[in-house]
Amino acid sequence: MSFRLAVCAEMVYGELPLIDRVRRIHDHGFDVELWDTRGQDIPALAATGARFSSMSGYFGGSVVDPLNAHEVLASAEKLIPTALELGVERMVVHPAELGEGGRAVRPTHRSTGEMWLTGLRTLEKLGALGEQHGITFALENLNTTLDHPGIPLARAKDTLALVRAVDHPNVKMMLDLYHAQIGEGNLIELVRAAGPDIGEIQVADVPGRFEPGTGEINYPAIAKALRDAGYAGVIGMEAGAIGGQGVEAGDAALSAFRAAFA
Repeated sequence: MSFRLAVCAEMVYGELPLIDRVRRIHDHGFDVELWDTRGQDIPALAATGARFSSMSGYFGGSVVDPLNAHEVLASAEKLIPTALELGVERMVVHPAELGEGGRAVRPTHRSTGEMWLTGLRTLEKLGALGEQHGITFALENLNTTLDHPGIPLARAKDTLALVRAVDHPNVKMMLDLYHAQIGEGNLIELVRAAGPDIGEIQVADVPGRFEPGTGEINYPAIAKALRDAGYAGVIGMEAGAIGGQGVEAGDAALSAFRAAFA
């Protein structure tokens, strides 16, 4: 069983303009993940012929905050035309709004019942929106230890619980194994448990957030567990190249990524 492999264009080949990164990733046979598409030349990106697996699905508000969850829905609606033009399959949302450096815009270190209910209702509305346009919204888990302090309901077990509670085909989990390793560990059991609720998987090694094979995570073992579980979807490398932002380092990182999931 083979996986579809994707690479986040914002994380590699940093010496190149974004469109050239997309072309290079595509030329190497990978799908492309994008972050913020605002301000980008969308027709030019579409003309590259690349297959886009995912992009950011909102730019304001918090899925779990009753005071501004409506901003998530409003910004998602504004981004849908871009997703449709690029043929994006999944639009990624986070439990709360990320600011500079990935930190919480409104840090919260205690989850409440109201947050759970708001998250459920917001994701239900995103599911209906996604169904209308043929797009899946994917809720990504984050780590609050290192990269995203102050984000509530960010653990993989919490995001998975929310997705399961929504129980909508257009709401899935963006299972980020880099974040899960830092925050929770036990990755093989996690991928087995998440199963059909996974919309897409993101990977990077720990420590450093570089390509597979540079740290402590046994990605070939995880690949086997995913195959055994019947997963044949997208695995995206959301990681920098350990050799730097040059073309040669990027090419080497993509090769190592492919080898880990061959």
